[in-house]
Amino acid sequence: MTIKQIEIIYQNENIVVVNKPAGIIVIPDQRTYENKTLMGILQKQLNQKIWVVHRIDRDTTGVLVFAKTPQAHRDISMQFENSKVRKRYIALASGVVEDDEGSISKPILISGRDVSIDITGKESITNFKVLERFKSYTLAQAIPLTGRRHQIRIHFWSLGHPLAIDGEYGISEPILLSSLKRNYKTKAGENEKPLISRLTLHAAALTLTLPGTNEEKTFESPLPKDFEVALKQLRKYGK
Repeated sequence: MTIKQIEIIYQNENIVVVNKPAGIIVIPDQRTYENKTLMGILQKQLNQKIWVVHRIDRDTTGVLVFAKTPQAHRDISMQFENSKVRKRYIALASGVVEDDEGSISKPILISGRDVSIDITGKESITNFKVLERFKSYTLAQAIPLTGRRHQIRIHFWSLGHPLAIDGEYGISEPILLSSLKRNYKTKAGENEKPLISRLTLHAAALTLTLPGTNEEKTFESPLPKDFEVALKQLRKYGK
């Protein structure tokens, strides 16, 4: 995947807030060099060093903040550590979630690359609120009060409602119009294009205190096109 420019939502001398696209990891791993990561691309774009303060998964889209100085990095890291940063996600889950809202409090254990719900894990809390219900899916707002890896994904899985597309905790099959619309026919010789084919999770908003000030600021990111397209068709054919 080639991404030349990252959309910047906000920046000042201390931080830069971006709208992360799908399909790109935040920092290098064993298979990805820095120049192919969000951090590497953004450093080149800004022509300066930046520091990572939090991460979201490769196929999750939305708001992500980086620090531009070691002091800002320390400041924001402390805000995350002390649960002063507030985050709001939009998730499309599989099945119909019955409760209109609720709180999932299940400890998460992280061991290497493995993430599991385990009594020996760290306390993890996700509040959720149902926004819309469809025949086979539920659109929900998720507010993680803690910041564990895969937290929203594994918490929804633990309810029996993994995200609509999630190869690790549910199924990796894309959402197709033919699965929603009766008598759907593809054109001769054409393969059907998925409505959405990636993790159905979006980091919609993040609130923090700007480093060096007492000013609290909220940054928002609208749902990306594939997510909007899927919702439009679900509202039309998936009720």
